[in-house]
Amino acid sequence: MALTPDDVVTKQFQHVRFKDGFDPDEVDDFLDEIVIEWRKALEENVELKAKLAAFESGDAPVAAAAPAAEAPAPVVEEAPAPAEPAPSGSATATAGIIELAQRLHDEHVAEGEAKRAQLIADAEGEVNRIRTEAEAKQREESARLERERNTLEARITELRNFERDYRSQLRGYIEGQLRDLDEKSASTDSTPVSAIGL
Repeated sequence: MALTPDDVVTKQFQHVRFKDGFDPDEVDDFLDEIVIEWRKALEENVELKAKLAAFESGDAPVAAAAPAAEAPAPVVEEAPAPAEPAPSGSATATAGIIELAQRLHDEHVAEGEAKRAQLIADAEGEVNRIRTEAEAKQREESARLERERNTLEARITELRNFERDYRSQLRGYIEGQLRDLDEKSASTDSTPVSAIGL
């Protein structure tokens, strides 16, 4: 937001107690002087803009008539004499303004294109960086999953071997127990009844 003379007039300063400070009246007087000079500068700026607009629109003789009226009589008499070179001078000034505007336009366009190219290059660099990071993360995750799969497969093989060995041992044990029972049963069958005590 641009600062205006009214902003300066309405500005409120806090009073400081128990400390050294500036005299408020002196500050107010100084600010009043600033506002007066600022308003003069703004009015002069408006007048100059109006004169420039009139000059660019081709109303230069009308604009020149107002200062001539304020000037002394001898200046008024000399004003009509250089009226003929004014169009060529105004044409030169207009051409200079157009050239300046074109140059500024070209500079802004070139600056915009350079900025656009820089933004595109930065974006492409960021895309490449993100893609590289994603690919590295994917490779790392794939390697981790592969290691985990190998570990699980090794564990499954180990458990299957354990199961096979356990079944084999269990079968051997049960078969041994069955043989022992058969042998005891056969020895009991061959014992005479008199030996049993019946």
